[in-house]
Amino acid sequence: MLNLDEIRAHFPALASDTIYFDNPGGTQIAREAIQRIDQYLRATNANHGGAFRTSRESDATVAEARQAVADFLNAARPEEIVFGPNMTTLTLSISRSLARTLHPGDEIVVTRLDHDGNVAPWLLIAEERGCTVRWVDIHEEDCTLDLADMERQITERTKIVAVGYASNAVGTINDVSRVVQLAHRAGALCFVDAVQHAPHRPIDVQALDCDFLACSAYKFFGPHLGILYGKYELLDSLMAYKVRPAGNLPPDKFETGTQSFEAIAGTLGAIEYFAWLGNTFGSEYTTNYQASFSGRALALKQAMVAIEAYELELNHSLLEGFGSIPGLRIRGITSPRRLQQRVPTFSFTLQGWTPRALAEALAAEDINVWDGNFYALAVTERLGLEEKGGLVRVGLAHYNTQAEIDRLVDALEGLVK
Repeated sequence: MLNLDEIRAHFPALASDTIYFDNPGGTQIAREAIQRIDQYLRATNANHGGAFRTSRESDATVAEARQAVADFLNAARPEEIVFGPNMTTLTLSISRSLARTLHPGDEIVVTRLDHDGNVAPWLLIAEERGCTVRWVDIHEEDCTLDLADMERQITERTKIVAVGYASNAVGTINDVSRVVQLAHRAGALCFVDAVQHAPHRPIDVQALDCDFLACSAYKFFGPHLGILYGKYELLDSLMAYKVRPAGNLPPDKFETGTQSFEAIAGTLGAIEYFAWLGNTFGSEYTTNYQASFSGRALALKQAMVAIEAYELELNHSLLEGFGSIPGLRIRGITSPRRLQQRVPTFSFTLQGWTPRALAEALAAEDINVWDGNFYALAVTERLGLEEKGGLVRVGLAHYNTQAEIDRLVDALEGLVK
């Protein structure tokens, strides 16, 4: 089990009385990440590619961070990791390169469960290239992806399938392995948005066999930085929109302009935090991975499985607490037997309250939650909630506690009396 006192000591923000249930929009940053940023800016702040010491040390930090992220995602090589401002910007960028491979009549598959960062880029290039967009529906009763519909929508004309690993709106974890198989069977590429999955569960891009996967460090206890994984042969073959002096090989050709090197250093710190957690609390999970991983890669897998086990308890606790609130309706998986199929992100409506009014009332109690559509526009539209203010979202991370859940439930009970 995780020692929450030890873990919370790694997050300076948690020393306050604020309860951070706004984690799906951005987690609090780990001490290791802050230290890496501070160290970088104090000692090695320089641009890329210089002959002098600070530039060489800056480049070495970036290389170390790239290898660390490759270990986190189990990429085959560090050159498969591209850094950028955020997931959406990276997706828009790579979609532009992929657009050059498309022709009129080709098809792109998107889902009604995804963040718009994994929808709008594909709609834009479809319009530009004369492609057809095919939408995969959801099961409204539990907000799970309709995989039978996914199979129907993927045809011999499909070129790209875009799918989320976990829903940022309702917490559903999708069967991404199955989607990748369906895409590849049709000869299509599969792009995975793993932003909401990365803080909660292990990711293995080689086991998934996905072609691209994107996530964001600020959603897993690091600074504001986006990460794109791509199979090297694909990154190598695609044309990049770049300036002429930039490198012609991955990942350089996709990292346009000067990067936020301090954020990259901070992302290394976030990975170091995960490694500490895995080595400290994940030893009981070693047998699950030691045949395939060693060193830091093994520690990272142990960390994520330990987090997964703890957060499953949070899922049960939050679900039980919400059950005591009259008029509260959760959208998504609510069966206690199926909580393994979701991350601890719960979105709901409360009778008699607009989502914004409820979020404001909870903020007055120093409880941070989100309201609206969370950029998952297709979800709130499909549920008929977009014109009603969307949803209230409570998203937990492994540093949250049972006492914080109790405080949230008490606050909600007080508001409905």
